[in-house]
This record gives sequence, C-alpha cells and structure tokens, in this order.
Amino acid sequence: MMASLSSAAALGDALLAMGLLSPDLLRIARLEQARSGLPLEKQLTALGFVTETALRDALSANLGKASVDLAHVMADAAALALLPKEVAQAAHVLPLYYDAQKNRMTLAVADSHDLPGQDRVREFLRGQLGATVTLETLLAESSEIMAAIDRYYGYALSIDGIVAEIENNGAGHNGAGTETTALAQEFSQPVVRLIDAILTDAVKEDASDIHFEPEENFLRIRYRQDGILRQIRALHKSCWNAMCVRLKVISGMNIAETRAPQDGRVTFSVSGRPVDFRVSSQPTLHGENMVLRVLDRQKGIVPLAELGISDAAQSLLTRLLARPEGVILLTGPTGSGKTTSLYAILNQINSERIHIMTLEDPVEYPLPIVRQTSMSDALRMDFANGVRAMLRQDPDVILVGEIRDEDTAIMAFRAAMTGHQVFATLHSNSAVGALPRLMDIGVTPEILAGNLIGVIAQRLLRRLCPHCKQAAVATRAECRLLGWPEDAPAPQIHQPTGCAHCRFTGYRGRLPIMEILRVDGDMDELIARRATASELLRHARQQGFCALAEEGAAQVLAGATALAELARVVDLSDRM
Repeated sequence: MMASLSSAAALGDALLAMGLLSPDLLRIARLEQARSGLPLEKQLTALGFVTETALRDALSANLGKASVDLAHVMADAAALALLPKEVAQAAHVLPLYYDAQKNRMTLAVADSHDLPGQDRVREFLRGQLGATVTLETLLAESSEIMAAIDRYYGYALSIDGIVAEIENNGAGHNGAGTETTALAQEFSQPVVRLIDAILTDAVKEDASDIHFEPEENFLRIRYRQDGILRQIRALHKSCWNAMCVRLKVISGMNIAETRAPQDGRVTFSVSGRPVDFRVSSQPTLHGENMVLRVLDRQKGIVPLAELGISDAAQSLLTRLLARPEGVILLTGPTGSGKTTSLYAILNQINSERIHIMTLEDPVEYPLPIVRQTSMSDALRMDFANGVRAMLRQDPDVILVGEIRDEDTAIMAFRAAMTGHQVFATLHSNSAVGALPRLMDIGVTPEILAGNLIGVIAQRLLRRLCPHCKQAAVATRAECRLLGWPEDAPAPQIHQPTGCAHCRFTGYRGRLPIMEILRVDGDMDELIARRATASELLRHARQQGFCALAEEGAAQVLAGATALAELARVVDLSDRM
C-alpha cells in the first residue's frame, strides 16, 4: 500500500489532524490491525476508512515526500527499458525517468520505507549499467502502480498463448461422453489462467459485460463496450466445458446443475484493486450460456458533477433534490445508466447526518454509511414488504430498486407521504409517460398529486472519438432531425471514422442525456384531474421542459456524438 510514517501512532495522529479519520474509526482499525497483523495504512484502506489517494496525500505531506498521480504522467521509455517488468512487479515500483548524465532514476513507489525492494532495483541497475544508480522516490497509490505496470509493459497473461495451449492439449476432445469434471481437471491450470486473463482483459477494455456463448461447433466470446457487443474470441468447443466449470466454481454456483438457470458473484483483483462480477448461467441448445456483468466500483460510483450531464439538467436535478419529501423516479431501458445515476445522487447526499436505506435486486456497488439490502429468494421478501420493514428503521431517504407492481408503488408513495425522500426506477419510454404508467399500475391520481417530486428519463449515447471524428456540413434531412431552423445556415456536425484509439469504431466512452420533468403545483392539479399525456407535456414545455431528442441534438451540435448514434438511441421519427 502506502509508505508508513515512523510509527503507526504518527500515521493515525496525522490522519486525525487532517480530518480524514475519526477517533472511533481509528480505534476500530487498530483493533482489526491487531488481529490481521497488517500495517495500519493497509488496514485503513482494506476497511474502506481512507482512500488510497487521501492516504497518499497525507503521507506525502507528513513525510515531506512528493507524490505523483500516475494517471496524469507519462513514464519515460528509457527508464522502462532499463527495468524489466518482473523486477518492477517484484519491487512494486514503476520507473518514471532516467537521467543518464546524473545516473539517477525516479521511481513511483507505494512504500518509501521498502528498502529491500529499492535495494533489489539498485542491484539490478548496477548489473545493467556497471555503476551504482541514485534512486529518487515519489509516492503513488499501490493500485495505480500495478495498473501502470500492466499498461506500460503489456498484460501479464497472454490470452492467445493460453488458448493455443488449451486447444493443443484438448485436440480430439469433443465433449461427448466425457465427464465435465474430468475435462476440468485435465485442463485445470491453463483454464484457470485463461479465465483470469479474460476477466482482466475485459476490465482493461472497459467492458460492461462478458458473454460466453456456446454454438454447435465453437465458443463465441463477446464484450459489451459502450453499449455495443463486440466479438473478441472464438474458441474450439472442447474448451467450454472446463471453462464453464471454472466460472461456476469461482462464482459459487452448483457445477452439477446444468439444466436450470443459476446466479453467482465473484470478486477478482485487477491491477491491485477488487472488481466484482455478477454471473448468470442459462441452459441453451448447445450448452450453458454465461454472462458476466462487470461491476467496477472505481468506475461505477461517479460524483454527480462528473456524470457528464448538461448544466441545465444538473441545475434542475439539484432543485429536485432540494425537496425534503416525495418520490423521484428514474426511467429508461436496461443499460441506460439508471443505476450509475442513482448511486451518484445517493453519493451526493450521503452523510452521517441522514439515514439512507436501499432495496436492490441485487446490490451492485456497496456504499459507506448507506444501509443496503439485496433482494433474494433467501430473504423471502418482495419490494413492498421490504419498504414496509424499512419504514420501521427510521430512514430519511429510501431507494427502491424498481417499482414493478401496485403494492410496491403504493408503499413507495406511502413512504413519501410520511415525510421521506424516495428514489425508485420505473419502466416507461419517457418522463411524461411515467405518469400514465403509474396510473396503469394502480396508483390513483390523488396519491400521485403532491407526492411526486419529478421524473428523470435517461439514455446513454456513445461519445465520438476525439482522435478521429470528422466534421461535415449537415444536410437538409439532418437539419430536420436536429430541429435546426430551415432559414438558418446549416451547422457543422461530426461523423465517426475509426482509429486505433477507439478500436476502429469511431466511438470511445459514453455520455448521458436526460429529460427531467419537475412536478410543480400546476402539474399536480393536472394529475389530480387525470389530464392526458399531451396536456401534461404542453404544461411541462411551458415550464422549460427539454425532451431527450432536444438534449441529444444539443450534444450532436456540440460535436460530442453523431446524429446516427442519437437516432439509434432516441426516436426521431416524428422529425422526419
């Protein structure tokens, strides 16, 4: 982890003085440290009491050592060439710069007191250069060092090499009449490395899902990246049985059950940090299909200000959150970023002064202080009963993972009526469409009026790659789709091209667009008298409501995404 101060007491006192730790949490960490034997700094980060970044900065200030953020520096090729990956990994350092004139190397280190590790580096460099090299150290996060080593030196595991090893060993096996466990045992070592390599590769490639899809004669492996599936490997069918067993074992599934769907979960370390995978198996014609959802806590919990939503949307969202009681709904299809937005909102309001409780199916990212309950068959509890139970726990804020039926909806609104702020998701195509949807479920207008704060409809658009996007003047048809005035000069918009930076797709990353319906007093009156969706929309527009198509068009005109991408995600047929 990080470098220790001269003593654990000095480190604790420094963190207390900086306000990064409370005396109670420090006492708990020391009790755990006595059991585990870990250094205090490692125990603090393992418990989640202090982030590695905060610890790095605290240690840097108190040790008088400079720190470095490896995400914003570039390691020198000459330094990397002098120190092989094996040595860097063993010593847990990253070479940054080498000054040949002064015979001095600058290293990023996680522990400046790890003298044996530095001696190992110094001895290796003396053998390489024939002279003693002076070492300068900069403090960096442990996980950042490991990630940077992988980034600069290449992956530790070669998928191609492991695949070749498995297929050569498995030649002639077609799986027919062969016990799954026998295959698993025969290929155990390379299969373990292959699964590890694929999981690591998926995280590094920013995949949100990994699909293992058995066909009649081969196994297809696909990643979902920026919302689109991309095939990354096709393996011989004889590999799949052993791979499937390995995935089941690490995710806690029953390896003997092959004819019923199963769910599991596994935590895997990638570049020194834990990443969770939610695993699902489904029997199909050619074998069990398995999909792994990648739940990277580092990327999943994003500050609200860094979500990438427009200033107008963020301002309106802040107004919704200012109301102390009522229901805020998020709508959108699967994969539209609802969970990320909900967690960003909860993270924004989360503090020791309020009690936040959630009911989720399942819990994707653990949040400190927040009381999270994962819905499962073992609980024998549905959302409605869960909300009823939570109301007896003195909550201030409640999150209901999804409103699926009348009972859940009624309980959510009853919680709002008793003075709670309630967040929930709902399936509807638009923000205004959520209101008739709630009425269809069984929520009466009398309950809706006065208790609904607002509705947020969200979609995710792929962001154009800044390295290869090309500008062009919009055609007349494109201007119509963008809602551009006919008498105004046509604007410039950008198109995807494709390059090595974006895997030749033309897109890299995604950005959210939101339409936010704020329910005011006049809207409450319209709801109470069962106004039509068109009447509700007309009033919302008078209050400045901006639809998804308009939000997306603004992003196209700003050069952030392409019109074709907007048309893929948002219905623009009424503009044609």
